[in-house]
Amino acid sequence: MHATYDSAGLWTLAWRRLRRDRIAMAALAVVAAFLLLLAGSASGLLAADWEEEVAVSHAPPAFAAPAGAPALPGQGAASTGPAPANAFDPLAEDLRELRARLGKAVAEPARERAPTLPFGADKWGHDIIKKTIKGGETSIVVGLAAAALAVALGTLFGAVSGYHGGLVDDLFNWFYNVFTAIPAILMILAVAAVLQQRGVLTIVLILGLTGWTGPYRLIRAEYIRHKAREYVMAADAIGASAWRKMFMHIFPNVSHVALVQVSILVVGFIKAEVILSFLGFGVPVGVVSWGSMLNEAQSELILGKWWQLAAAAGAMALLVTAFSLFADALRDALDPKVK
Repeated sequence: MHATYDSAGLWTLAWRRLRRDRIAMAALAVVAAFLLLLAGSASGLLAADWEEEVAVSHAPPAFAAPAGAPALPGQGAASTGPAPANAFDPLAEDLRELRARLGKAVAEPARERAPTLPFGADKWGHDIIKKTIKGGETSIVVGLAAAALAVALGTLFGAVSGYHGGLVDDLFNWFYNVFTAIPAILMILAVAAVLQQRGVLTIVLILGLTGWTGPYRLIRAEYIRHKAREYVMAADAIGASAWRKMFMHIFPNVSHVALVQVSILVVGFIKAEVILSFLGFGVPVGVVSWGSMLNEAQSELILGKWWQLAAAAGAMALLVTAFSLFADALRDALDPKVK
């Protein structure tokens, strides 16, 4: 009998290393849970009714509400009896005739609102937990889409610059130096001021067009190192085009660098979206995100209404921490020097 041995690839070895890291697997589970919440919110299965006014204004969390708190005006069941007649109403007679014809009352009873909710309510009576889930959808989508755009641009620029070298490399390096010479937050605010229309797509463009410099630097270095390898020379000998050598031969061998950059940039862009929304350059009115929730919570905190701030900040801190731990573990797992 002859034994056969299968050589494990880069991704197989990386997955084996990740499985041995308990912290990395726990972080991956947290990230996967947030992605499931994102899918549920986007499909309408979760938090679809987050805008319904289900509680009184600033209803406290159930665990923080004082026992036996008196009901506020407007709470409790609404009266379903007929509205009192107004002797000075010029339309009273017409209304009575209309009720007689239709055989039903025209007065609509007011909707009952809860005095407390499990995680509290905002000033409009929206459920905080549903609002946090819906806000997470916006923030996570912005982080993922902007990171994908930034890494795509950085990979394209880095591949062209590192493979061709010469004047092309000098041109891209000059472009890179211009972007890195300006502080990141100032560059983001400058692009936000130019793209004056607010929206999720605008935020993705702002972050993606200003965040490509890090992936560019790393991908360029990898292409400079790989373009002189034997497999690239063999592809050149059979007449492969420059674009085929760059993206069909070299890129699969440096794709792990791009993947790690995506996982790292997602964390930074989620925090950047929060900052932009907090400063008023973020999502428009009618769209909720963790940044817009924190922006609303700054005035509520003065009144002692802390639950919206705690929900948005806690959710963001949990996701960012888990994503950061997973990104560090993934970077170590994909490092061929780590055994």
